[in-house]
Amino acid sequence: SSPVQWRRAGAAALPEGSAIRQGGLVLPCTGLAAAGTYSCHSEDGGLLHAVSLQLGHLPGVPFVSCRASNYENFSCSWTSSLETFLPTRYITTYRKKSLTGEEKRRNKNGHVGPCLQDPARPGTCTVHGSEFWSSYRLNITEVNPLGSSFRLLDITMQAIIKPDPPEGLVVEPIPLAPRRLHVSWKYPSSWPKEPHFQLRFRLQYRPVIHHSWSVVETVNLSEVITDAFAGLEHVVQVSAKDFLDAGNWSEWSTEARATPVRDPATAASEETTTDASLESLAKEPSRAPNPEPINHSDPLEKIAILVSLGIFAFFVLAAVLIITILIWLRVRKHGKDKTKPHNFLVAATHLKALPSESGCR
Repeated sequence: SSPVQWRRAGAAALPEGSAIRQGGLVLPCTGLAAAGTYSCHSEDGGLLHAVSLQLGHLPGVPFVSCRASNYENFSCSWTSSLETFLPTRYITTYRKKSLTGEEKRRNKNGHVGPCLQDPARPGTCTVHGSEFWSSYRLNITEVNPLGSSFRLLDITMQAIIKPDPPEGLVVEPIPLAPRRLHVSWKYPSSWPKEPHFQLRFRLQYRPVIHHSWSVVETVNLSEVITDAFAGLEHVVQVSAKDFLDAGNWSEWSTEARATPVRDPATAASEETTTDASLESLAKEPSRAPNPEPINHSDPLEKIAILVSLGIFAFFVLAAVLIITILIWLRVRKHGKDKTKPHNFLVAATHLKALPSESGCR
């Protein structure tokens, strides 16, 4: 019944349009700027009442994405689609869509379980013990004092599988091989060591001064780069994907660097290379999978070429020699055939003349 005074903490005046009616404070047009702590005081300034006013919005439908780093578990993360300016919490559950007969008998409402939230990782939850060939329906519900909103997301493990990057990447030069680098790596520790689900890998590499990558795919845990630039530092990365091409490629691993050994035969000429030539090489990188090397061929390659040429020359000489011998034999045989009739006639004439001479005597 006695007059009162309303004040707003931290402000010299009440919001515009506010009025006091029967001791109560009326705010006809409130916005986010009107939020704060209000207090009611008596005529002598004594505190009669205080209230904290929070203003915000109903939750919006959250954005949700899911990923499986292996075939045993999957995780989902979400973000709010609307800033509500109010305290918010999330309820996260999942249900297996395709149930076996035994699962249906055990649980008439379907296999529903919590997607476990980790306080150390806000905005994420994990389903443990998932099955690689099964489908799941995820429910992420956002709740605040004004109400709630939810999103249902149907997922299959094959679609969301995305391994973690490979680990332990090591790049080493190969002695006496100026164009080669040996690269090795390991499976990500999060991927189970079982033979049923293997990974394949994608290797990318380039000289540090280049801007384009060369890419090689393999199922092995090591690879030899055969078209490296001798004497130039190279950067290498590797990523992984399910062997049967399910899901997506992993992120690239942390990079590793190494420099191929220099070819002793060309080391002197490489030392005279100017900075300008290196800059032009960086500006015009080769986009071919096997770019031309700076140095000449390897010593082993030179020896192989010389051996091949020697073998080829040997066969050519042998063929010429054989053809010459055959021609000589043919000519000799033909000459003998021509002399045979003449000798026969001379012998016959001589034999015919002998009786005639004995008769005259």
